[in-house]
Amino acid sequence: MKYSTTVSLAASLALVNARSLGFSRRQSALSIPASAGTETLSEPQYITGSFDGGLKTYGRGVSCSSGEGGEADAVFVLEDGATLSNAIIGADQIEGVYCLGACTVENVWWEAVCEDALSIKGNGNAKVSGGGAQGAKDKVIQHNGVGTVTIDGFQVSDFGKLYRSCGNCDEQGERHVVIQNVKASSGSQLAGINSNLGDTATISDTCATSVDTICAEYEGNNTGDEPSMVSEGPSDACKYTDVPAC
Repeated sequence: MKYSTTVSLAASLALVNARSLGFSRRQSALSIPASAGTETLSEPQYITGSFDGGLKTYGRGVSCSSGEGGEADAVFVLEDGATLSNAIIGADQIEGVYCLGACTVENVWWEAVCEDALSIKGNGNAKVSGGGAQGAKDKVIQHNGVGTVTIDGFQVSDFGKLYRSCGNCDEQGERHVVIQNVKASSGSQLAGINSNLGDTATISDTCATSVDTICAEYEGNNTGDEPSMVSEGPSDACKYTDVPAC
């Protein structure tokens, strides 16, 4: 791991920019813990086993951007079976956290979502426990691999989609998401799934305020075309009943 404990000028400008867009902790419904320090990484930190971030803020010293990046732009990359806990992802990054297989993300907070907060690239089950994210123009959790993602006790505010199963990946498969004990506000969609590919979303013990759609079904493909939304609301694929306001 390579880092500087001094926040770079680029990181400072990125945080100012994110706050000007309404992503500051004071303006958010999130209760992001106080940071224990700042580390600016010059390259992604790869994790095997477990890494406890000590509630420090980790970034890359670049301007927050919603443009498409890659693994080299991530803050943390979790190898298959790895666990990341107790970390704050700063606004000075692009790709947030990558999972290359099964992974666990515990009490991790995103000051701002730039491209995606969490990208699940490999096959295997993933668990997101606690933590939260804010300021996502589009997706918070992007699911490209095959398996089940469980989102438990997460907070999300000012977002496009909390969870999206990849609608046009080259390699498609059946994906599932379990959303429970989630508190959501000011968003477009909690879950987007490809029901034609066998995806399901199960939502329980969750509240949502000013969220347009709880669960939407899409026609997924492997051609790269933009998938079409075919329905929204409770169904055999979108499994939930009442989602009250928070």
